[in-house]
Amino acid sequence: MNMIRPLLEDDALLADIAAAATDFSRVHLWWLGQSGFLIRWPGGHLLIDPYLSDSLTTKYAATDKPHVRMTSRVINPRRLDFIDLVTSSHNHTDHLDADTLLPLIAANPTMRIVVPEANRQFVARRLNIDPASLIGMVDGAAQEVPGVPGVTVHGIPAAHDALEQDEQGRHHFMGYVFKLPMNDGRTTTIYHSGDTLWFDGLTQRLRRFEIGLAILPINGRGPERKVAGNLWGREAAGLAMEIGAKRVVPCHYDMFTFNTATPEEFIATCRKLDQPHHVLKAGERLSI
Repeated sequence: MNMIRPLLEDDALLADIAAAATDFSRVHLWWLGQSGFLIRWPGGHLLIDPYLSDSLTTKYAATDKPHVRMTSRVINPRRLDFIDLVTSSHNHTDHLDADTLLPLIAANPTMRIVVPEANRQFVARRLNIDPASLIGMVDGAAQEVPGVPGVTVHGIPAAHDALEQDEQGRHHFMGYVFKLPMNDGRTTTIYHSGDTLWFDGLTQRLRRFEIGLAILPINGRGPERKVAGNLWGREAAGLAMEIGAKRVVPCHYDMFTFNTATPEEFIATCRKLDQPHHVLKAGERLSI
């Protein structure tokens, strides 16, 4: 199988990021593959769930779950030396990858890291950092980010496959709503669900935010994969409509051959529901 090449990668991607930095009227978003996104707003750069290594391919090469890569890496994380904030939605390696995050930390010494509060100690051990340096999120919390003016992160539980909580009731799987300030006083609101199914209470939690952009997984689920599942494309489209998202972007596909889907069902359902949507290629920019 021929590897999918990103639309933009390496130097070309960095040039596009630099060009977008001169546009202060919009928020710019690049899909980095799997659930990873780079977001540029007038005040800085946010990196969501980046997976920019081959750690899982190496780890599972001799197992019954080989993680055969479908899309080549968009960029070496060491080159992203302008990141203000990075998030991890949960502890699975494609959302909390030490081979991605350690180079990012080295390149961005003041970068803040947002994780589920229930995962704080696990994340600190994986990255060999001080647990107190992390920003922990719980259901319903609203956290301003120190050193990143005007940005607020809201915690939303995720079910992957279930709502898993620690002994204190804190969720191990989470999504985040980001409120990003614009120069004209407006706020752009982006929801990244992390890995999740559609569970009771999710729609109600999200409707109050007036989501401008929802980012949702579409790879679905099946017992033959032997991994936790996600929304199918039709479910992601339906969820976007139910929460009133002004636009929805799909993710979590075209990375590993054993756990992927095509966006056709997502696109068809969005069209049927008249739900605005945009399907990106890896390394492609969306400006909103």
